[in-house]
Amino acid sequence: MREVDRAMVDDYGITVLQMMEHAGRNLANVARAVFFDGSVARKKVLVAAGPCGNGGGGLSGARHLHNIGAIVNVVLTAPLNQLSSETSIQLKTLRASGIQISDANGENLTGQDLVIDSILGYSLRGDPRGPAANLIRQINASEIPVLSNDIPTGIEATSGRIGDPAIKARATLTIALPKKGLAEPAAKELVGDLYLGNIAVPPELYGRSFPEIGDAVVTANPFEKSDIVRLW
Repeated sequence: MREVDRAMVDDYGITVLQMMEHAGRNLANVARAVFFDGSVARKKVLVAAGPCGNGGGGLSGARHLHNIGAIVNVVLTAPLNQLSSETSIQLKTLRASGIQISDANGENLTGQDLVIDSILGYSLRGDPRGPAANLIRQINASEIPVLSNDIPTGIEATSGRIGDPAIKARATLTIALPKKGLAEPAAKELVGDLYLGNIAVPPELYGRSFPEIGDAVVTANPFEKSDIVRLW
């Protein structure tokens, strides 16, 4: 996935912000279809966002959900000076939309209908720490349904190792490629229902970067009929 991200930006000129927009739109669509039976109107959604790309996708999803009628609150697990430049842009747009944004400091989850977990993504090594870890424990204890962006926070993407703590999701929207660790038996219990989301990776990219799988991807494009595909 790192190579996909690199090639998207360096070889094809597709920006990180563009990828975040696709991820966020898909998050909103999965939330609407899977958790809210086709309408998010007046539903309360808490978006827990980390400082990097995974968090930026969640912030994009927060805006898309706001735009289609949800009542959205955002909790940041890192200070503003630690946000990536693209995530900071997403946050600026949310502020302009009037969406409530707070720090992960004893967040009250009472009354929320859904939590979107976009705290940490495929770059995680080891266990979540600090405010992120505290928020994970609070989310799990609340028993509110969780939709994870790309991978439940706390699971290592390649090995499937489960950190302490780790999000227990009801559904996960992984993007571009399913991460190997998601299929590990112990990890699957935290992943929930798994969906694959289209972030507009050119099919030819796979052939250039991964010749051993490229032809298979091009000839069996999973997104021919929908931008979101259920894997299990």
